[in-house]
Amino acid sequence: MTDDTYTPPKVWTWDQESGGKFANINRPIAGPTHDKALQVGKHPLQLYSLATPNGVKVTVMLEELLEKGHQDAEYDAWLINIQNGDQFGSGFVEVNPNSKIPALMDHSVDPPQRVFESGSILLYLAEKFGEFLPAEPAARTEVMNWLFWQMGSAPMLGGGFGHFYAYAPEKYEYPINRYTMEIKRQLDVLDRQLADNEYIAGSEYSIADMAIWPWYGALVTNKVYEAAEFIEAHTYKNVLRWNDLIAQRPAVQRGRKVNRAWGEPSSQLWERHDAADFDTRTLDKLQSS
Repeated sequence: MTDDTYTPPKVWTWDQESGGKFANINRPIAGPTHDKALQVGKHPLQLYSLATPNGVKVTVMLEELLEKGHQDAEYDAWLINIQNGDQFGSGFVEVNPNSKIPALMDHSVDPPQRVFESGSILLYLAEKFGEFLPAEPAARTEVMNWLFWQMGSAPMLGGGFGHFYAYAPEKYEYPINRYTMEIKRQLDVLDRQLADNEYIAGSEYSIADMAIWPWYGALVTNKVYEAAEFIEAHTYKNVLRWNDLIAQRPAVQRGRKVNRAWGEPSSQLWERHDAADFDTRTLDKLQSS
């Protein structure tokens, strides 16, 4: 694109050479591009994912359940490399027809249950194990309010701000200004809520925190988009306080490593099949063996 403005054609056509970091995996049609069965491990819960913010939500949840002693929450986590198009394999599309990570298969029920969309997976696991979602109606509704807030808000952060600020092949003032304004508004929403609450939905840690933290905690601590200075992240003091509180949890620290394929070798656990894998199968351990 060379012009400062763009006039849409009467009928849009797919430009496969449109550029951008993720151009090679974006397409306007659904369905598989190749035949590839998914691997199935020894545990009833089979997760197919990548440690993007949406993927981290689920691995944190599973590790939190294990931390609470729910041995039935043991799981196998298989790496889905979205840059390579693994999400368009036939097996993955059967689990998630939308071809997005994460996707979960629960083999503890007959027939096995597929669960896709990260918010749906969090809710499914919370109800299955009776954890991190209050039973009392008012408290439950508040958690659900914030869970759905995240599901509606994060696309503005990732596909909006993150794309145009960090990944788009050209930088244009209008979309960057538009999405920056919205992201700062969202951070102000969170900061005001956290001024009066230890956790997002009140005094108890919940699936709302697990949903919001991987996105907005990463944003204000410069772990996504390298935009902390640009958005003046230091001004959202309550969000930063909450981020640090969540980041100190052992299950969160483990969950962030699962299906991670970038960063420090010690932070990368490409696949997870047992708790011992955190001590023996991170990339640094594999490289030294």
